[in-house]
Formats: sequence, C-alpha cells, structure tokens
Amino acid sequence: MPDRHESLKRIIDTGITAVIRAKSSAYLIEVADAIKAGGVDCIEVTMTTPDALRVIEETSKKYGDEVLIGVGSVLDAETCRAAILAGAQFVVGPTLNFEMIEMAHRYDKPAVPGTYSPTEIINAWSAGADLVKVFPATSLGPKYFKDVLAPLPQVKLVPTGGVNLDTAGEFIKAGAVALCVGSAMIDKQAVAEKRFDVVTQTAAKFVQVVKQARAEKT
Repeated sequence: MPDRHESLKRIIDTGITAVIRAKSSAYLIEVADAIKAGGVDCIEVTMTTPDALRVIEETSKKYGDEVLIGVGSVLDAETCRAAILAGAQFVVGPTLNFEMIEMAHRYDKPAVPGTYSPTEIINAWSAGADLVKVFPATSLGPKYFKDVLAPLPQVKLVPTGGVNLDTAGEFIKAGAVALCVGSAMIDKQAVAEKRFDVVTQTAAKFVQVVKQARAEKT
C-alpha cells in the first residue's frame, strides 16, 4: 500500500477526487469502474454511505493499488482509525478536527480536514494537514481561493461543493491543487439507468479541464 506522501502525490497529480455516497459496494464498484475508465482513480467514500466501512474494505480489496480509496465525512479520530483499518488510504473531514489529523498521520495516511475561514485554513495547515479542504466552496467561488492564497501561498487548498465543469478550471487557475467532485461527475439518473458511459465521459471531461487549466496557469 502507498505511504502518506505517495498517496498525497497521487491525489494532486490526478487533480480530481470523486466523492461517492454509495448505496452498496456493488454500486460503488460499478461507478468506480466508470470514472476510472474516464481517467479518475482517486475516490472518496463518505461515512454517510450505508455500512461505509464494509464498502471501503470490499472496494479496497478489489482494486488494490489501481484505485486510491479514501474516506470522507470523518468527524473524529475513532472513525478515522476504523476507516484506515478497513482500507482507506486518505482521510477527509467536513470540519477541522485536530485529533483526526493526528490519527491519520499515525497510520501514515494523508489528512484533509474541512475549513471555511482563513483562520481555520491556517490552523489546519499549522496542525499538519496535507491538504486543506474548503467546504462548502459553493458560495465562496474561485476568487476566494485567490484572495486567501495571496497571503498564504504555501497552503494546498482543495474545494468541495460548487465544483462542476464550468467552475473546475477556474478553481485550478485560482490556486487549488486538486478538486473534490461529487454529483457533478456522477449523474444519479444515468447510474440508475446503468448508463455508465455517461459517467465515464463526464470524468474524462473533468480530467481534460484540469489539464488545460494547469497548462494555462503555467
């Protein structure tokens, strides 16, 4: 299994983490296969998923190193540890919890706490966060990232919420090192109708948008 730094590099290099609230491991595997075919191989399974730990364990065993499976919506150190033991390779929280960061690092996994204000952002970074999630980014937008990174250029920010094909490139240009994308990539109706090619095509579009935005930024 990859260590903390290898997983972090993969998340940043891929540029996109698909956030999935799966109904079951079978559902997740079908969706994962679809987004992987589109070029996205980092997946965050939220703890709001029914029987999330079993889903993480089963999908981690199936994919091995082919897909980086992480856990999201982690509120405390105990949940963090349980998810890592189940196979999660990175840990994401909706809020800033210092014990979660410490626990993730104890097991050599990247910690990505959730923040909103500049004070929370720098506190998370000072506590050792590998990436700092800005959530919800919906109402803040890309300009907020640019404004925050002006005095805090060392912080690696990742937006969650409000990231779609129209905003993805702008977030990258504003300084985000990667993106977390949920419903904008995984069309629930298409999945329900087993039209996984739609998910694959959307994932590929996100990959292209990030690649183009990074090229234009440099």
